[in-house]
Amino acid sequence: MIKLKYGSSAVYPIKVPVENSLKSFNFFLYQNEDSLTLIDTGMDNETCWNGLLETLSKNKFSLYDIDQIMLTHHHMDHIGLVNRITSKHYVPVYAHERSLLRLKRDESFLKRRIDFFELLYQEAGCGERGQKQISYLKKALHNNKNQTIQTDIRPFLSAFCDFKIIEMPGHADDQVAFYAENEKWLFAGDLLINHISSNALIEPDINGRRSTPLLDHIESLKKAVLLEAELVFPGHGIIIKDHQILIKKRLEAIENKANKLYHLIAKGITRANDLAKTFYKKKYDQQFALVMSEIIGHLDYLESAERIKKERVNGVWEFSLV
Repeated sequence: MIKLKYGSSAVYPIKVPVENSLKSFNFFLYQNEDSLTLIDTGMDNETCWNGLLETLSKNKFSLYDIDQIMLTHHHMDHIGLVNRITSKHYVPVYAHERSLLRLKRDESFLKRRIDFFELLYQEAGCGERGQKQISYLKKALHNNKNQTIQTDIRPFLSAFCDFKIIEMPGHADDQVAFYAENEKWLFAGDLLINHISSNALIEPDINGRRSTPLLDHIESLKKAVLLEAELVFPGHGIIIKDHQILIKKRLEAIENKANKLYHLIAKGITRANDLAKTFYKKKYDQQFALVMSEIIGHLDYLESAERIKKERVNGVWEFSLV
């Protein structure tokens, strides 16, 4: 990807192709006068590492020219190289304050997270498949300790490094976007991707309570519509122009999926797990956590519109039409 310039500012995109639905891992070097900022860091692998070093070298920079790292959210494909970079060159790392427990892999938080999902899947009627996912999460608690960010993480100020920091929860509770108002550039993490819709992922908040990520995601998209961004730099795929048109398309898709689930409930499929199996078929088992987030999120959406209601029956939520 080529350099983009506006006055004294420049963006050097780093796009690492990947053979799955994401198409690429994107992260960005942003230069403003004498300051060089790395926005996200891709995955912790040689391809992303080499992509970073090559982009620095081609533009007559080195690793030691990076002044700060700014993270849009805590997911592994956005924070992967943080430890590798900071072990070679100390550089301050900034993230949302809600990222800290996740980035530091705080054990008490992660245990509360497992308890949260155990109850969530029980209430959705997931049975054995839910328990299988809980076993996976318990193993990951110990197996993924090496993913802990070793350096200090500093919380953002409201405005930083010529950016407006805008909270954009939904895909992740801690997701933010960086808006360079003069250049009309928006670094949006996974809020908006050109070729696929972003998943609004069910997660507990830092106190273990359930959020409503799809509703949050919708509000974040509506926030982004109001921004006069000429270019949106996403975490995956191509750079986005005319983001308002794409956001309209995404909001319509949410409404369409909700309508399909509404009709399945009308036919007597009343539990989240059964709706997931019926709607997603093979994907139910292959991408269980994502599928359940999608279904529960759209049930939240229908419930907020007062189109459906729920009742707990033997510990499981049953949904019906209003």
